[in-house]
Amino acid sequence: MKKTSEKQMMKIIRYLAGILAVVWMCIIFAFSAQSNEESSVVSESLSYRMVSSTGHFFHWNLNDEQLREIADTIEYFVRKTAHMTEFAILSILLFVWLGLWEMGMWRRAAIAFAATAVYGASDEFHQLFVPGRAGRVSDVMIDSTGALAGVIIFMLLVKVVQLLRRRRSRKRQQ
Repeated sequence: MKKTSEKQMMKIIRYLAGILAVVWMCIIFAFSAQSNEESSVVSESLSYRMVSSTGHFFHWNLNDEQLREIADTIEYFVRKTAHMTEFAILSILLFVWLGLWEMGMWRRAAIAFAATAVYGASDEFHQLFVPGRAGRVSDVMIDSTGALAGVIIFMLLVKVVQLLRRRRSRKRQQ
């Protein structure tokens, strides 16, 4: 009885992951549809808030000019990290969704990675038509790196959880 409800729950989670993957793709598309100016305002604001919060937490006592200088310095890194994170999340959602079909973990990972990398390439193509934006091969590589990192980290977490469950199960049997 418990196994059946567990399987049903996993099936629901996998369907939900598929739905969330489509929603997440729409969110990525919406971010990519922002003009260069709109996108810069978002990343500059985020960078400034990060520096300001960090400075406050560590009692750095920085003035506004110093905060803005540091924020400007890290903005590129923040922007590219955000790209990697967006695509890591997408690859994880696709990986979970692909669990609906019987296939090995590595095959699921490869398909999730490939699909995410293709979506990353299409996203960069889309940016060619957005004012002030450019589709770059380097950004496809950054997006793909995020996708690969996301799926690998998630697979490692799944393996750790499986290992812990097996250990707990063995202790109960003893």
